[in-house]
Amino acid sequence: MNANPDRPSEQRPSPAPPTPAAGFAVPQHQPKDGRQGVPVPSRVRVHHLRAMKERGEPLTMLTAYDTVTARIFDEAGIDLLLVGDSIGDNMLGHPSTIPVTVDEMIPAVRAVSRGTTRAMVVADLPFGSYEASPAQAHATAVRMMKEGGAHAVKFEGGAHLAEHVRLLARSGIPVVGHLGFTPQAENMLGGKRVQGRGNEAAETLMSDAMALQDAGAVAVVLEMVPRPVAARATEILAIPTIGIGAGAECDGQVLVWTDMAGMTSWSPRFAPHFGEVGAALYAATREYAAAVRERTFPRPEHSYAE
Repeated sequence: MNANPDRPSEQRPSPAPPTPAAGFAVPQHQPKDGRQGVPVPSRVRVHHLRAMKERGEPLTMLTAYDTVTARIFDEAGIDLLLVGDSIGDNMLGHPSTIPVTVDEMIPAVRAVSRGTTRAMVVADLPFGSYEASPAQAHATAVRMMKEGGAHAVKFEGGAHLAEHVRLLARSGIPVVGHLGFTPQAENMLGGKRVQGRGNEAAETLMSDAMALQDAGAVAVVLEMVPRPVAARATEILAIPTIGIGAGAECDGQVLVWTDMAGMTSWSPRFAPHFGEVGAALYAATREYAAAVRERTFPRPEHSYAE
């Protein structure tokens, strides 16, 4: 990322913006650092998701946990920002997503919501905050909407949670489903394992996906699902599928942003680095520390005379 907000990056010149899709207005604002952004709706809404599926336009989704990165992703044209419970093992130092609480999620949801003007903000419901009953799911989702400013919520599970989805949808809360590998159920699944292999497992996944759609879900994430199975689900569903390790036939893709940007030494096989932000941040930090120790920073122009 360019360190000087007044000068466009010399390494990655901004491409010309693509032609706006039908019904999508070009935003009036432009990022201040030279990035062009992409033509998008003034705010991505539920009906845009299905319209993009119908037009064959891939949906883009990234996780975000704070205002700074949310604003960058929003200006770059990401359609949906997921405030995932992946904050647990990516930002909070937990070994998994399971320890994450609602009280930890809400400040992150609020921060991301404040950093966006057009991306749809989707908030994960963390483990233990929705499974017991539709009423529990509703109460948690209401907090994400009222206190966090989310536009939709996401939780893991299939047909057994159809009534949860139905209540939320009836209450005006958009729900994104999550099938395949569901991290909150890692202990039951025997670890991080591909799901939906074999005819029986594939049929169960299809049935779960249809049950979520019929209950009112607006989209479904498919994680670590065999590509042919994800392709079939994408074909039979009217709502968009968003893949993560599920192949190119899905209607969209989502990645954890620290994987996407190269912030960690390891990332899953389905998450290539689209940049080396971690290495750049390390280099900048070393340069700053050296300048302080050598007393070359701050210079006179960085200080005030009186």
